[in-house]
Amino acid sequence: MAATHTDKAFEQDLRNLREKLLAMGAKVETLISQSTKALTDRDSTLAEQVVGADREVNRLEVDIDDLCRRILALRQPAASDLRLITTALKIVTDLERIGDLAVNIAERAMDLNQVPPLAPYVDTPKLAELAQQQVKRALDAFVSGDAAKAEDVLKGDDLLDALFLKIFNELLAYMMEDSRNIRRATALMFIAKHLERIGDHALNVAEMVIYMVRGKDVRHPRSRDLE
Repeated sequence: MAATHTDKAFEQDLRNLREKLLAMGAKVETLISQSTKALTDRDSTLAEQVVGADREVNRLEVDIDDLCRRILALRQPAASDLRLITTALKIVTDLERIGDLAVNIAERAMDLNQVPPLAPYVDTPKLAELAQQQVKRALDAFVSGDAAKAEDVLKGDDLLDALFLKIFNELLAYMMEDSRNIRRATALMFIAKHLERIGDHALNVAEMVIYMVRGKDVRHPRSRDLE
């Protein structure tokens, strides 16, 4: 009976861990969307809300770290369960950094909202949507324990990088065309770079999911080739 009780408690801990990670993931997805909307709609009030909401993301990070440490100390998991928990510890760091990047975008939006817009932000919302989709797909792969879904995230990173490069080159052209555009174009470059970095963090999550499911580390393939 005692073993059964312990097994049930362990399973409940793992369910709580997944639920908290999903809650944190949903929160950062919302922050990505809201920070971009604050830019395109020139809504500084919404941008301020994004900055304030980062406290909840930080709180969830601490809660998940504490839960993982408690599981490791009390349950002493082995094999696949241990990989799940170590993966969660890494994922939570990437999610927290995504939240920070969304805040950075919101802060840039507040600055840009004080001056006339440089040009219609056509591709920036599309880049934000791609980044948000990458985060969602990576988290879905984690929850379902599906390495194939995680591999789709790795493939999707090329599209995000290509769109970032397109935006960067367009903004560079604006800067060369008129020096008065430099300040605004530079701010938009930073925003695009933040979104590209969000995609990189989603990629990190996907790579950790592959490790969790298959026990295979797919990070830094060139370094392993050198070995």
